[in-house]
Amino acid sequence: MSQPTTEPANEDVAYFNQILKAGVDAGCSDVHIKVGTPASYRISRAFHSIDFVPTQVWMQSVIDGICPTHMKAGLEADRETDFSYSAPGVGRFRTNVFQSLGRWCIVMRYIKATVPSFEKLGLPEILKTVAESPRGIVLMAGTTGSGKSTTLAAMLEHLNNNFRKHIVTLEDPIEFVFEENQCLIEQRELNLDTMSFHRAMKSALREDPDVIMVGEMRDAISFQTSISAADTGHTVISTMHTTSANSSVGRILEYFKQDERDTIRRQLAGTLRSVCCQRMVPTADGGMRPALEIMINTISIRKAIEENQLGKLLPIIEGSRKIVETDGISLWEDQGEGMMSFNQCIYNLLQQGIITEERAMEKASNPQQLKMWLEGIFTSSGGITG
Repeated sequence: MSQPTTEPANEDVAYFNQILKAGVDAGCSDVHIKVGTPASYRISRAFHSIDFVPTQVWMQSVIDGICPTHMKAGLEADRETDFSYSAPGVGRFRTNVFQSLGRWCIVMRYIKATVPSFEKLGLPEILKTVAESPRGIVLMAGTTGSGKSTTLAAMLEHLNNNFRKHIVTLEDPIEFVFEENQCLIEQRELNLDTMSFHRAMKSALREDPDVIMVGEMRDAISFQTSISAADTGHTVISTMHTTSANSSVGRILEYFKQDERDTIRRQLAGTLRSVCCQRMVPTADGGMRPALEIMINTISIRKAIEENQLGKLLPIIEGSRKIVETDGISLWEDQGEGMMSFNQCIYNLLQQGIITEERAMEKASNPQQLKMWLEGIFTSSGGITG
């Protein structure tokens, strides 16, 4: 790749777009560009640098060229911002601009033009059933980079292709842009279409929605508004940053004051539909595959939440499956409730030859338990099952 010119800003942005295109062509998920360091791509979780070191002047020129006009004042005041950027002929990127040691940095997540199908992503069919919920709160959890936004988008696209519903999304920024099929869809971006998540949530309830998608649950007000929406017959789908499905209820309660938690817990027990938590696991053939922990608000789960027995959630999840031998391999088989723990999912992926034992141990929530299963000692809910 040739070095950038020192001509006007539009030339700098043009070269910047070339960097993005080269990354997308190479299969990158993220692009990292910062002053004084070679630009790099994240490809299959590893970083690959290119022969280009941005200057502060070049970075300022690029940022001036790609930052939306309505975001520039906030960037100047806060020294950081998030927005979507569409590079002509390349695609859309979720963009974060910030400073480190007084120098500009840009990190961009590539957003595929089309939402991948359930089959391509390797998602279980139960997530289609969860997406179809007529009411209640559906949460997709996971750490940054776990693919939860893509999975959530696949769930919405399933609705779009198969049901006549009204979907309103509230995002910061908008990632996947949906093309209306069966559904009527409005996508609203913070600081562009609305100035406040809280106000947009209240407004959404007056917009005759069937489904409200909130990009991320951020605070007590977000959850309280979502509970109210679910109480009045809406489906609220959102993401949150937790590392397991069973720990998510406790994390939600931490958003609230101590004297509010009992009331919120009981309300949540009645409105929660499902919590799905996702981790990306490298596959044996060099790809990536989501591993999921899925908690459905069954009678047992609801009772445990109502009685503040949150420590029982994981045993209930694991107890919903039993070990079954099929074609010479043992797998944790669903008994009709659709739930599974991370360890059960990872064990099944390993037994099916999709991931290696090394990767399984790295991603397991409880490596010791997984090791016991591999030795033929199967425990679920604290007991021996096989």
